Amino acid sequence: MDNDRLMHSIAVARKMVSIGKSKGMSEIELQELFILGLNHDIGYEFSGGDNHGINGAKALKSSGYKYYKEVYYHGIVQDEYNSVYLTILNQADMQIDKYGNDVGYDSRLEDIKSRYGSHSRIYNECLELVNKIRSL
Repeated sequence: MDNDRLMHSIAVARKMVSIGKSKGMSEIELQELFILGLNHDIGYEFSGGDNHGINGAKALKSSGYKYYKEVYYHGIVQDEYNSVYLTILNQADMQIDKYGNDVGYDSRLEDIKSRYGSHSRIYNECLELVNKIRSL
């Protein structure tokens, strides 16, 4: 992973723990959240960005990782699979910028829009995801 992606993953892991603490999760659950946050973008090592969730999940599943589905489904709006861990992952991922800064939802969306354009599929999927998160 490049340094920016690594910093993003570490910050997502820390943000997930913070969210988990606010929900009263156990120490074991907080550790699991941190590990999931660290690994959520591992698929970038095996492919480009478009399939990073799928490819990361495949690698993690073959290694016996319990939360591979959260990696698979993170960053997309869907009704096929849901878990508390996936919700927390999406909440954290959509607040941490590509450099590992906790910028909140609005600044994260602005960054994505500036990089990909307001009419891009990536931006519009992220906007839809943030709107879903905010409605929870």
